[in-house]
Amino acid sequence: MKDAHDVVRGLLRTEKGTHLLTQNKYQFLVDMRANKIEIRKAIEEIYKVKVDAVNTAIIGGKMRRVRYKMGPRPDWKRAIVTLKQGEKIDIT
Repeated sequence: MKDAHDVVRGLLRTEKGTHLLTQNKYQFLVDMRANKIEIRKAIEEIYKVKVDAVNTAIIGGKMRRVRYKMGPRPDWKRAIVTLKQGEKIDIT
């Protein structure tokens, strides 16, 4: 079994994520190979909360200039986790 901290890399603090907090949803940066079941177990283990739903999206890396030519940024995976009613993650 994978370690929970290998599956969940960290909490994403974005403007969209701030708006999702009112719906009891949190954004996480996760491992590209992790599936929804592994993400759910990792969030419940790390933050001691009950997860209601997990939605994932793979974000393609943008092209960025590296010296004199263009080079790609790496792809990454985002998970939007909905917690059960009454659950909360302290993000301060």
